[in-house]
Amino acid sequence: MHIRASRMARLLVLVALSTSATSGCGSEKEGPAAEVATHRARQVAAAWDGSQAADAWRAGYYPMDEAVQLPQGGLREADKRAYQAQNYALRGELPTTRPREGRVAWASGKSLTRPLVQAQDAYTNLARARVDGLPRLTVTGAKLDEMVLTTSRGPATVPAWFFTLEGYAAPLKVAAVRPSKLPQAPIEPAGDIPVGQLAPLDRLVKIEGAERSVTVIAIHGVCDDGPAVDVLETRGSVVLSAFVKDPKTGDCTAQAKKTQVTVKLDRPVRDRVLLDAHTGRPVPYSQPNELSPSWS
Repeated sequence: MHIRASRMARLLVLVALSTSATSGCGSEKEGPAAEVATHRARQVAAAWDGSQAADAWRAGYYPMDEAVQLPQGGLREADKRAYQAQNYALRGELPTTRPREGRVAWASGKSLTRPLVQAQDAYTNLARARVDGLPRLTVTGAKLDEMVLTTSRGPATVPAWFFTLEGYAAPLKVAAVRPSKLPQAPIEPAGDIPVGQLAPLDRLVKIEGAERSVTVIAIHGVCDDGPAVDVLETRGSVVLSAFVKDPKTGDCTAQAKKTQVTVKLDRPVRDRVLLDAHTGRPVPYSQPNELSPSWS
């Protein structure tokens, strides 16, 4: 196994509801701080590689993609605002009967049955806001069908509710099966380590570039030089070690920033477990206003 410092392809700084962005690149970590992170990453990899937890991870269903797919061609501008605000109206009947379980199928031929989410529950997750006077997406019906999304085991075909939207020929699709329970981590979270040496990650955003590019969100403060992420690759895992560059002490506010960091890998992720060195657990996948049940 080897360890190297990642390069940040971009930084998107999110402060509260701010959408301002900056960009930059990562820096090599040296000295005692690097030794702490390297030692912890190796401990996490050794605990997971070949473990029962890793076997359970590879046998389960863990979505790493959007649980909701917009109608083909996308939404009109006003409807985009309604979707982001989760402002919906129901003008029609939703199915009240369904199978108890649905089949998740991978291209390898392997499959898994998981509990199905009711149409009403899926709609309730979509329509978390009902605000008069703002744009709304109107749902007129739903049917059970299938969609393809990325999972920890690669692309899978999963049951999905196809919601009919007023004014659209194509449906809005929502994954309709519940993820597997996350296995018990074979290692405890790291103890009290300064954030300049090791910090927890917030979440996974996406895996792309033939699975050699991983984007995560790291947390840092307003008075430091931003976050960076080192990566340790083994045959069975990819361990990400986040840290804060030049953390400041003293007269500084406690306001937190969330920053996207993209790391480049030597090999595709494939079925390797993507792990957070600080927590010792798989990096949780989610998006803002995530609609699928969390497996984290």
